[in-house]
Amino acid sequence: MNQHTRFNLPICLAVEDDALFHSDAIVRRYIPDIIGQKTIVVSEQFLIDLYKDKITEISRDFGNAEIVAIDSASFDGAVAIAKKVCIEDVKVIIGIGGGRVLDTAKYAAHISKAVYICMPTSLSNDSLASPFSVLETQDMARKTLPCKIPTAIIVDTNMIASAPLGQTLSGIGDTIAKHTALYDWKLSAAQTSSNVDDFAYALARMSYDSVYHCDEKDLKSRVFIRILSRALVMGGLAMEIADSSRPCSGSEHLFAHAIEEYYPQVKISHGLAVAMGSIPACIFQGQSPDGLINFFHTYGLDFSPQSYGITPDMFEDMWLKARTVRPGRITVLNDIQHDRALLDEIYQRMVETA
Repeated sequence: MNQHTRFNLPICLAVEDDALFHSDAIVRRYIPDIIGQKTIVVSEQFLIDLYKDKITEISRDFGNAEIVAIDSASFDGAVAIAKKVCIEDVKVIIGIGGGRVLDTAKYAAHISKAVYICMPTSLSNDSLASPFSVLETQDMARKTLPCKIPTAIIVDTNMIASAPLGQTLSGIGDTIAKHTALYDWKLSAAQTSSNVDDFAYALARMSYDSVYHCDEKDLKSRVFIRILSRALVMGGLAMEIADSSRPCSGSEHLFAHAIEEYYPQVKISHGLAVAMGSIPACIFQGQSPDGLINFFHTYGLDFSPQSYGITPDMFEDMWLKARTVRPGRITVLNDIQHDRALLDEIYQRMVETA
């Protein structure tokens, strides 16, 4: 069977002003057969309070859908929602929120076979359209689980424009990290005699290029929000086509996972962590990081480890741990010796140039 007959694509990607106020019309336009089906809305309590009018209207538009609040992105929470969906004959799950909500709703829809409609309140990473959910399992450990991508993605540009700037910067970081991820994917393919899927590679590269070469510098402009939305979705589709996270995740992501798993006290978003990791990854790969550094300056993305309370000792340990967090994932870290002097030099350079 041709591998390109296997993947799923969203039926709709709507990026519009006030899209959440007319989401029912968008759904009716693209997937009319789900109108009138029993629906639940999954979100977080603070978002339900913050966007009370919009979420209440969405609930009303979808047959007075029950609103379910989650407090974390956990495997148990997703399974509990899936159980509810199956027992109560719910056919549609709408996720309204950031990464935690969207990963939970996406996995619940996957295991319950419900239609999943994704409505992000921020553009903080490419999980909104990816075929994976990152969920807490036991003792705060996080596991990346394969699942089905959304049937529809509806982005309200006004809502994204009002989201905290840090969340948009995080989404930029996750997109720009594809530069080093794609290098690592090719490296891994060459060493394992596996293939790089040309379509997945091209989509991930287009995702990166659309943001890296973007002329619009205002992060709250409708133009930039549209470009970033599509870039994050393209990254998700690249992973779906490749049947792997390789188009979007390389050594810079291993660094971010090391922070998440071993240094939970460091307060940094996933996207900003991979942006920070992409600069050393560039250097390890023999690429110049100057382009990335200039790009991060343009948008005011702070990539200095010191800004997040990361000391040189922690920085070295994070890169040491990065080699072990995903056994079997080949990146440039497999090809280079662990070098404290080089890491100290990179750390200093990042502090001085941020």
